[in-house]
This record gives sequence, structure tokens and C-alpha cells, in this order.
Amino acid sequence: MGSERAEKQYVRLEKGDKPVLAVCYDFDRTLTPGDMQAQGFIQSVGANVNEFWEQSNKLAAENDMDMNLAYMLTMVKKAKGKFYVTKKALAEYGAQIRLYNGVEDWFSRINKYGASRGICVEHYIISSGLKEMIEGTSIAGEFKKIYASAFCYDEDGVPVWPAQTINYTNKTQFLFRIEKGCLDINDHDGVNEYIPPEKLRVPLRNIVYIGDSETDIPCMKLVNSYGGHPIGVYDPETGKKDKVYKLMKNNRIRYFAPADFCEGSELDRLLKAIIDKTAAYENLENEHVKDLDEMRSEEKIK
Repeated sequence: MGSERAEKQYVRLEKGDKPVLAVCYDFDRTLTPGDMQAQGFIQSVGANVNEFWEQSNKLAAENDMDMNLAYMLTMVKKAKGKFYVTKKALAEYGAQIRLYNGVEDWFSRINKYGASRGICVEHYIISSGLKEMIEGTSIAGEFKKIYASAFCYDEDGVPVWPAQTINYTNKTQFLFRIEKGCLDINDHDGVNEYIPPEKLRVPLRNIVYIGDSETDIPCMKLVNSYGGHPIGVYDPETGKKDKVYKLMKNNRIRYFAPADFCEGSELDRLLKAIIDKTAAYENLENEHVKDLDEMRSEEKIK
């Protein structure tokens, strides 16, 4: 198995002529006001939302189980006898998910602004939620890659085993995959390979991470420590900022804003300012790399 895996050729994206700014998003309470499972699925199995999560958390605690594996199993168990949990059904529930204002046209707007400044903007999901439900949303096609928990299915499209579970601690691996252009989750050699800083496709300084709470801390901390742009968002309807205040106080984020993605919003202006900064910085970085290459060429001649 090991030799077969080593022989597989993975697609690895290389640094291009234009700098890339990767905008990475959590999903629940970042692009949508609540948990995706609580926007149709839990109600359809006749469960109370709070009771569902209490039972899921209890399952995890009693079995020393990852909390994401626990909620996935709870979903399947709760649906038993009522309907089949299938990939198609989960996508249909995903289509019911409510998005924050401005989300649907956010991506094209930000991409267009990035292009006007010579920056290629890419969007990624890094979420503990279900990939199948995210793929059912109207915005699924906007992301270069969706990293999220997922099921493995049989020939009838029925879950038989977890294919992937993403929790707050292993989220950071996907930032390194984006950094190096090794997006396939099984490309272990690529993500661990040394790449000179000037050859990195998306340096961590060019990563924006947008999240809402403690589960995003490892990613926020990593991005922040390398000069990137971690942003905390809060629900504009409630206006509660206690979580983002805590993230700011503990040096996890550099900025916070309401989760309002409309044109002219605080978040919209912030992203455009980050694009401006990236364009200016990368122009200077190109000069540095050019001088570095010249020096190395001279050293080889000598």
C-alpha cells in the first residue's frame, strides 16, 4: 500500500506570475448564522437542536471520541427509521442553509478587485462541518477547495464510514497545503517537502483566515505569527462581540468585523485593504527575489 501511494502522481500547483491571496473561511457562524445541521436536518429527524448536541457531546465524552465523529454518527442514528442519510439528501439540506448578507456575490466582487490590483484571489473552506452539505449550497463552486468532514459512501450513496473528520487542531495542515500548492489531502510527501520561501505558492503572509470562535484559534495563531491576516467575525444581528474581543485580547486575530459581506461593509473594505497591502508588498518582494537570483547566478559563475 505504501509503495502504491508513493507512486501516485499528485497535481501540485506552482507559483505563477501573479501573487496569490488565499482567503480561507470557517463555515458555521462565519458564512452562515448558525450550525448547518440545525437548519433543516435536525428538525427533519424530529429532534430538538439543543438535545441533539447534548446527545452528540455525551456520545463523544463516554467513548473518548472525536466530537466531529460523534455528531456524524448521531446524524445517522437519528435518521434511522425515518429516512436514509445519503449524499444527495445531505446536499439538499445544504441548499437550505441561510447565508449571511452579501455572501453570494462576495466572491466575484473580491476576485474582480484583486485582479484590478494584479492579485489572484482564491477562496477555500476549512470547516468541521459536513462537506456534502457545503457542496449543496449556492456558493460551493466559488471555492478552489472545500476541506470539511465527510462520509464514505456505498454504491447506493449511503454512509458506511467517515472519510474525513476535521477538528480545530488538524485544520492547520490545510494552510500548509495551500501554502505549498499540495491540495490533495493524501499528498503527504508534498505537504512535508521543503520549498524555499521565495518559491512558496501562497506564503502564509498572503493568507486571510476568517472565523468566529475558539475552534479557529490554531489557524488564526499560525496565520498571525507569519504576518498573515486572521479576521474574527460576529453576528451582525446580535452584535455580540465577546468572542472576537477575547480573540483580539489573546493575539489570535488582527481585525474583527460583523459578518456582513455586502459591498461597502466593514469586511468588504478590510479585504480590499488587505489586497492593496499584498500588491504593494509583493512588488517589493519581487525585487528582492530578482536580486537574490542575480547573486546566486554570479556565485555559480565564480
